[in-house]
Amino acid sequence: MLTCPFCGSPETDRLEVEGHRFLVFGCMFTPEVEPGLTDEEVAERLAHVFAPQGEGYFRRTCDRLHVYVAKGEGARILTGTPSPGSG
Repeated sequence: MLTCPFCGSPETDRLEVEGHRFLVFGCMFTPEVEPGLTDEEVAERLAHVFAPQGEGYFRRTCDRLHVYVAKGEGARILTGTPSPGSG
């Protein structure tokens, strides 16, 4: 079982979606990893790719989500005219 490189939370799930592999940790960190890597390779990749970024990773993620909801496709969905039968 792998652990989150930020907080050490244990892995809770692995998802395969349209050829992409995601790991889900108890803290809700959900990185995409290459399919076919061993657990050891994944742990090494997480340590080298995400851990050095620290809180900066989460700040950038929050900023991207904010833009998506405030100005991007999410805003168009949230503020657009509802389609017939959508609610």
